[in-house]
Amino acid sequence: MNSADLIVMLAYLAGMPLLAVMLSGRQSSTAAYLEGGHDLPWWALCLSMVATETSTLTVISVPGVAFGSGMVFVGLALGYLLGRALVAWKFLPLYSAGRMLSAYDYLGQRFGQRMQRVASATFLGTRVLAEAVRLFAGMLPLTAMLAATHMAVPHTVLLLGVVGITLFYTVCGGLRAVVWSDAIQFCLYLAGSAMCAALLLHGLPAGAATTLRQAGKFNLFLHGTAPFSSAFTPIAAIGGGALMTLASHGTDQLMVQRVLAARSLKDARLALMGSAVGVTALFFLLSGVGILLWMHHGQLSVQAAGFSTPDAIFPDYIVHGLPAGLRGLMVAAILAATMGSLSSTLSAMTAATMGDFSSACSALSRKLSLTPLGLARVLTVFWSAVLVGCSLLFAQGSQSAVLLGLSIAACGYGPMLGTFLAGMALPSARAADLLPAFCLTVPLVLLAMAALHPGGHALAFPWLILLGIILLFAFAVCARLVRGVFPRLTRTPEA
Repeated sequence: MNSADLIVMLAYLAGMPLLAVMLSGRQSSTAAYLEGGHDLPWWALCLSMVATETSTLTVISVPGVAFGSGMVFVGLALGYLLGRALVAWKFLPLYSAGRMLSAYDYLGQRFGQRMQRVASATFLGTRVLAEAVRLFAGMLPLTAMLAATHMAVPHTVLLLGVVGITLFYTVCGGLRAVVWSDAIQFCLYLAGSAMCAALLLHGLPAGAATTLRQAGKFNLFLHGTAPFSSAFTPIAAIGGGALMTLASHGTDQLMVQRVLAARSLKDARLALMGSAVGVTALFFLLSGVGILLWMHHGQLSVQAAGFSTPDAIFPDYIVHGLPAGLRGLMVAAILAATMGSLSSTLSAMTAATMGDFSSACSALSRKLSLTPLGLARVLTVFWSAVLVGCSLLFAQGSQSAVLLGLSIAACGYGPMLGTFLAGMALPSARAADLLPAFCLTVPLVLLAMAALHPGGHALAFPWLILLGIILLFAFAVCARLVRGVFPRLTRTPEA
């Protein structure tokens, strides 16, 4: 890595946090820190959503998947578009009806505080695991790229550095800083990916488009593959992608925090639907890079091209195939992707803790002699330490890391979405049935993720969501039957 690369990286690492804090303004209250003041433009919230749901793993893994399987992530984005439309139509009015700090306030209003706290605790637990995988795995290509350019930075040092910079602007500027930094970071890695695609296109031989089409690299879906182990068959991509978005953008605090910060229901819908366009554009660009890299490497398989995993393909090109300056920009872009998802996670987890465990937080605030804003900042630091600790416990396997992260999140998405749907569509639904069903379903889906391997492959994440919904409703029906037979033994308060 030469001086031009270092200048680009250092300029980004120094300038972006300061710019985000300047744009965020002064944080004088907990509401401003966690809710952004409800005056952020819809387009900034839109870009923040895309940056939040993508990460380093997206930037490095999507080209690797496309190298072997073509434009299948674009097909998955079609399911995302359908899911977002349903969220905008059905879920967003619930959140705009009253002031909420957390997505799980709705469950508290509908089923009582016990259900609200259990759902929030599930979000916190699965988010820690999913983000820890993303954080740890995201450092690996960065460490490798720096080492390949004669900058040997230990994994732990790089991890602490990235978390430290992210924590600085998140604690100083709150949600506003997170949203503005996300917007900047998304534009950076979108532009970097576009420049990589342009360079690869420039070197294509004549007839490349025909070769790519004949090899099926333009296909949006996989056909003839195991139906339960692939997320990219038509039914899994469209149906499963829609379910994934219903859960993530309709019930997950990580995304709902953005729409709660919008000025109005109209702005929330614009931000949500705009994010579908943004993520489709990003998937298209990154997948385009992947299929162009397949041509660049002589149309070989991942192993034949000399790579141990698909996730190694794009980082190798960044180190060895890009000119000085642009190489530094892409390393900065990958850092940006990591910091974008991390800052959003810290902000969302802090808001869920403060909103859903308010009595415990009030007691802790009094015990520590902190203002609510001071406690919110302490909780942000606490969750960053938890994420660092958990990320150091993970090791990367041969599976694409982005799919592993999605699978972990999906284990909570199914029962969470099922509970929201029951509350919205079934007036007779009661916490006495759903609460035990929820508590049984989450660990069972986690077990299914680890134990079920149809055809020797892990169960694809869309099916984990569907499994969670089915199990939740099955257990809820059983709980209602048991209550009918033994009403006195099973009587529980609703809140």
